[in-house]
Amino acid sequence: MMNTSSPPPSPVEVAAPQPPVNVDQVLVAARDLPYGTEIADADTNWVDWPSAALPPGALTKSTAPNAKEDVKSSYVRIPISANEPVRKERLVKGVTAGLMSTMVSPGKRAVAIDVTLNNTAGGFILPNDRVDVIRTYRDPEATKDLGHEVYGSEVVLSNVRVLAMGQTIEKKGAEPVVTGSTATLELDPRQAELIVLAQRTGQLVLSLRPITDAIAKDASAEAPNDGSGEDTLTVVKHGVPANLRTK
Repeated sequence: MMNTSSPPPSPVEVAAPQPPVNVDQVLVAARDLPYGTEIADADTNWVDWPSAALPPGALTKSTAPNAKEDVKSSYVRIPISANEPVRKERLVKGVTAGLMSTMVSPGKRAVAIDVTLNNTAGGFILPNDRVDVIRTYRDPEATKDLGHEVYGSEVVLSNVRVLAMGQTIEKKGAEPVVTGSTATLELDPRQAELIVLAQRTGQLVLSLRPITDAIAKDASAEAPNDGSGEDTLTVVKHGVPANLRTK
C-alpha cells in the first residue's frame, strides 16, 4: 500500500521587523549659493536626515528650530552647494570683526596705505577714527631755484574713516594700541584712485580729527554734490609739475 501523505512544508522564515530609524531635520541649501549671496527664505529647506549620520556643524530642527529664520539676510562667505547642509561658519551676518568686507559701507572701498608710528599721530589713531591724509613731497623746481632741498605738503583727502590699523580692526576695552605697518581707509572709488597715486608721489601722513567730525561727516554725506568743486593732485614728473583732476 502506497503512502500518499506528502512531507510537511518547510517552515517559512519571517524577517524580524527593523527598528525604526530615528531622523531629524537638517537645514540645507535649496540651490547653489556662491560667495556673497544674501540668504533669502527660499534659499534653504528643512529635509529629513538620519540622526545617526548628522553632518558635523549642521543646523538641525531639534537643536536650532529657528535656524531657517535666523540665517535670513546672512551673506555666504564660503560657497554652499545645492542640498548641502548649511553651517554657520560659512555665513556672516552683520558687521563681523575679522571680515573686512562686512565693514565697508555700500559704494565704498577699503584701501591700505603704508604708515609708521611717526606719521599716525604717535600711534593713537584707532579704527573708526576720522583722519585727514596729508602728502609730503619734494619740490624739484623750488629746490633748483633756491639751491637747497625744498619740501611741500598738501591735504589729499579730508575726514575719511579708518577701518583698521595693521591687523587691528577694533579696540577692546583698555587694551594698548597696536601700531601696524598699514592703515586701511574707507574711500569712494575716486578717492581710492587719488590715494594710490598720492602714495606713489610722496609720503602720506594721517592727521587725527576730533570724534565729533564723524557726525559732521555723516550729515554732509547726504548733501547732493553740485559738481562745482574739483579735487586735484599735483604730480611732478621730470621736474615739470602737472595737476591731476580726479573728477
